[in-house]
Amino acid sequence: MKIAIASITKHGTETARKLAEDMQADLYYMSKFRHGDEEEKGITLFDGSVRLQLPMMFERYDGIVLIISLGAVVRMIAPILKDKKTDPAVVVVDDRAEHVISVLSGHIGGANELTQKVARLTGARPVITTASDVQKTIPVDMFGREFGWTFEYDHYLTQAAAAVVNEEPVLVVQESGETNWWKHARPMPQHIRTVTSVEEAAQTVHHAALVVTHRLLSEKDLASLRYPVVYRPKSIVIGIGCNRGTDEQEIEAVVDETLSELSFSKRCVRMVASIHLKKDEEGILSLVEKNKWPFITFSPDELNKAPMSEKSETVFKFTGAYGVSEPAAYLASDGGNIVLPKKRSGNVTISVAVM
Repeated sequence: MKIAIASITKHGTETARKLAEDMQADLYYMSKFRHGDEEEKGITLFDGSVRLQLPMMFERYDGIVLIISLGAVVRMIAPILKDKKTDPAVVVVDDRAEHVISVLSGHIGGANELTQKVARLTGARPVITTASDVQKTIPVDMFGREFGWTFEYDHYLTQAAAAVVNEEPVLVVQESGETNWWKHARPMPQHIRTVTSVEEAAQTVHHAALVVTHRLLSEKDLASLRYPVVYRPKSIVIGIGCNRGTDEQEIEAVVDETLSELSFSKRCVRMVASIHLKKDEEGILSLVEKNKWPFITFSPDELNKAPMSEKSETVFKFTGAYGVSEPAAYLASDGGNIVLPKKRSGNVTISVAVM
């Protein structure tokens, strides 16, 4: 997170200077508290109300720590608030650094985490009022965030979050993705249950459903669930082989067509895998760079040790491996489920595994 720290009092400025150094944050305070080293340290001085600095900070920073009274901060930020998905985290520290309060964008914006960090550095007491944090249960708007899960269908985020904190029956429908998402020391509450498919969830009483899946869900699937929220885990691994010089457009067209045929979400692609010979293949490199996918390659010996549904003497003749896309997908997915062993399309061979 890119952090700004601002203070308007003498004592607050001393706290802010130390905190900014510890956090490598940008620092702002009033000119009358000048120390003389501001230019050297890149500290910004201002005159007049800090209110005038806040619109700029909201645009430039992910998190803002204000050593100012809570009431003043609430009044100052109210006119510039836009949306919980885009507003920065705002944290307030009192003038004696006794309390650190998460004020805005607690979950999605990271204010709760920022509050805990500031508290550790200052010795202050963290004040967090988000119900799911207080109750130590599932934070619906951050579920799976540490694994890279993203929202795709969040129309009922508020209703689902209410169901979790109000201890109403909630289902975690997990068709793929990491399973170690329960992070609390206490056992999972009885009102939260896990099932392995949308079909099973539809037949189970629930007030909200947190659906973790790589599949594209139909309107019928969504309609069968009460207050569904869909999360996209990074669980798909694509193995690719291609003729030398195959361009990015052809490779991506095959990837898109294949995922569509499987009814899989492209947002769930975790990585692309191939043979060492393809580590400099321009078409593949352009594809993974465009989509921000990691790209991993294996030696022929490694590929030959992996299971494959079909071995090709022709492929072996040119590469030293009896197969490329299928064993690469298997190895990159740590032995995941090969849902598409191999498909040839033009100059491209593709395989798909689900972790």
